[in-house]
Amino acid sequence: MTNETLYTNAVFRKNTGRPPVWFMRQAGRYHSHYQALKRKHSFMELCKVPELAAETTFGPIRDFDFDAAILFSDLLFPLEVLGMGLEYSPGPKLGWHLKSLADLKKLNPARKSPLELVEGVSYQGRALQLIRQGLPASKSLLGFVGGPLTLFYYAVEGSHQGSLSDAKKGLTDGRYSGFYEILKPLLIENMSLQAKNGADAVAVMDTCAGDVEPALYREVVIPTLREVLIEFRRRHPKTPVVYYSKGTGPWHWQHLEGLPFECLGIDWLHDLASILRNFGHKWSIQGNFDPNLMLLPEQACLREIEKFFAPILKLPRASLQGWICGLGHGVLQWTPERNVRNFLHYQKEVLK
Repeated sequence: MTNETLYTNAVFRKNTGRPPVWFMRQAGRYHSHYQALKRKHSFMELCKVPELAAETTFGPIRDFDFDAAILFSDLLFPLEVLGMGLEYSPGPKLGWHLKSLADLKKLNPARKSPLELVEGVSYQGRALQLIRQGLPASKSLLGFVGGPLTLFYYAVEGSHQGSLSDAKKGLTDGRYSGFYEILKPLLIENMSLQAKNGADAVAVMDTCAGDVEPALYREVVIPTLREVLIEFRRRHPKTPVVYYSKGTGPWHWQHLEGLPFECLGIDWLHDLASILRNFGHKWSIQGNFDPNLMLLPEQACLREIEKFFAPILKLPRASLQGWICGLGHGVLQWTPERNVRNFLHYQKEVLK
């Protein structure tokens, strides 16, 4: 049963209190708590040792008092489970890339069942249990996975940098459809694992969605996303789903209508007040302060924070019932902690 909090009420567009606030990558390299853990442990250990993943997750909750915690993990672990190898030195590096149709045969070489495969991320389940046990009842807990498209882009390119031309080609040469059919049962089991072990909501992160033009997104990506969401909804009808698609806009979002998810995460390239007015009746909206502005000197950042909230404060309070306040993407590495603290303080003062 989903825990009723500011966050979950907002996801279901029925929040009458202060809009909840959480940041993507709120536990990460900018934070002294994370830095202290990282001096003693590798990134893999922080993700895969449940006690360490829980402690890493708790850091920003204790320090900044966010309204939701998100499991400290990485979206690439399903690729590791499928046999692609994965190390961090310091960024993620796969052992090989999906460069041809023949490479599809190298995925899941032992031909494990979905239940056997999901054992490869079982540490997420234990970490979520520990987080849920230590998290105040007033705060929500999020799980997350990468979207099929984004995991495919990483499988082909190894990163989200450069022209990404080979991944784009792979959408129509059979590699994406073949990859998806192998990934799908694992991804659904991964989402289910998170829901069963304490996640109040599961986010699907599609950071590569904006790299696909809208017609191809409709024809190739949407059918795969629909299948995953429908099956997850069948298994967990009361667990809401957040869909974040970086670099997209109404030209992509029109194709999402009718898919079973509750909350649309948006990046910082959109006017939030306008999005709340025009799309807030379809989904709850998560976002969308520009994370680059969090790098500014303190007073300059405060001015940007005030500018961000000014049009939002002019909206009818009812239009904020489905808003989850946050960034348009993740906290950047060199973000000063004081700017994070100032953002939350300001948000809680002006919207209380």
